[in-house]
Amino acid sequence: MSAPTPPDGLPAHLTFGQVHASDGHRDNAAVSVEWVLKRNCSLSPLQLLAVYASVCVISLGIATYFWVHGATLVMPFAWAEVLVFGAALLFYARHAADRECIALQSGRLTVEHQHGGRFDRAEFVSEWVRIEPQGDDRSLIELSGQGRDIAVGRYVRPELRRALAEEFRTALRQWPSGR
Repeated sequence: MSAPTPPDGLPAHLTFGQVHASDGHRDNAAVSVEWVLKRNCSLSPLQLLAVYASVCVISLGIATYFWVHGATLVMPFAWAEVLVFGAALLFYARHAADRECIALQSGRLTVEHQHGGRFDRAEFVSEWVRIEPQGDDRSLIELSGQGRDIAVGRYVRPELRRALAEEFRTALRQWPSGR
């Protein structure tokens, strides 16, 4: 299966995004560009659970040994350690799936931002979108238009945000209508 050919000079390889093409009606293919920006998580949820379980078994096992031999204050501290560590891992797991998904399709720019349990969505007409840094060149990228704005680029290193903004501008300039 070959990679889709983007229309009107849109680069076939984007640094941050992907070009998707599907067969449409007639001779035109519906083409979209999608950027998925997410956290770099080193542990899957299953691996995280395994690490937590092993820490609990080891810590409570050692505390039980000392408790049986008369050091009764070790057990409450071991439980406190396990609970605090569990709370920290729960916080990590809650934000492990944080992401931003920006899609340009059929003249619409859709931005979805998931942070913890919160989900934000903004949709813009692609010809009216302005792309600017919020402050300096290393700040978040602000997408605005039609009286709304949303900041993106949280999960991209600050020194790469300028390149991401330029990639957005190029895609919007070369492919405003989605065809």
